[in-house]
Amino acid sequence: MSELRKQINDALQFLLTKTQLSPTVGIILGTGLGGLVKEIQIETVIDYSDIPHFPLSTVESHKGKLIFGKLGGKNIVAMQGRFHYYEGYSMQQVTFPIRVMKFLGVKSLLISNAAGGMNPLFVKGDIMLITDHINLLGDNPLIGHNDDELGPRFPDMTEPYTRELISLAETVALDLKIRLQKGVFVAVSGPNLETRAEYRFLRGIGADVVGMSTVPEVIVAVHQSMRVLGFSIMTDECFPDALKPVSLQEVIAVANGAEPKLTSIMKEVVARMQDYV
Repeated sequence: MSELRKQINDALQFLLTKTQLSPTVGIILGTGLGGLVKEIQIETVIDYSDIPHFPLSTVESHKGKLIFGKLGGKNIVAMQGRFHYYEGYSMQQVTFPIRVMKFLGVKSLLISNAAGGMNPLFVKGDIMLITDHINLLGDNPLIGHNDDELGPRFPDMTEPYTRELISLAETVALDLKIRLQKGVFVAVSGPNLETRAEYRFLRGIGADVVGMSTVPEVIVAVHQSMRVLGFSIMTDECFPDALKPVSLQEVIAVANGAEPKLTSIMKEVVARMQDYV
């Protein structure tokens, strides 16, 4: 058994002493998006610090709790706070919770983030469905030994974000009368924001929004044959010729403003998912 598998088993055995729930849906709540927790019928809340081999959240607005409960009639496990490469963690540490989710029974992963918008057709506060991504983090969570029991050495990435779930989210947004954009997310390491020249470059290679998370978790989810649905909240407008300084407090404020809309979409998407999620 690989060292990674041993660590997964340690975390799994601990969690199974704390909950009887078998979640089929995993949710990662990004910057300023923890409000979905209010919609969850909570069974158990566990601090990351208590879970073997879990990193700790060091970023403001990331509470660092693993929540088990029900949402939209489904058993779910939600990460209230995620880990980032810029915090100094390895890619394997950043994605460790996704490994554990798989062994808990999770088949579908819903993931959200705050991102800077570069598409001139988008406005601050828009919610974007992620249809594809570009990895500019300079690293990959699958580098190193591959445990074939976890997934293949060379996973296919032609559909990292599940088309069926994207279609479902579009239908839900239409029913709820919530405007939903679609586009490509590019991940960079951070933690600094980008220069004007970098925004021009990122837009030029086909990205609509930019952020510092999400891609590692999605790569590992695909490696494990999980279905994935991703959302970005556009928290600031990154147009090079009209660029203005932005603070974390402003980012969180915009994310909080858009949160009720994304919460409504996520809750309804989970409710309408088929039983085989």
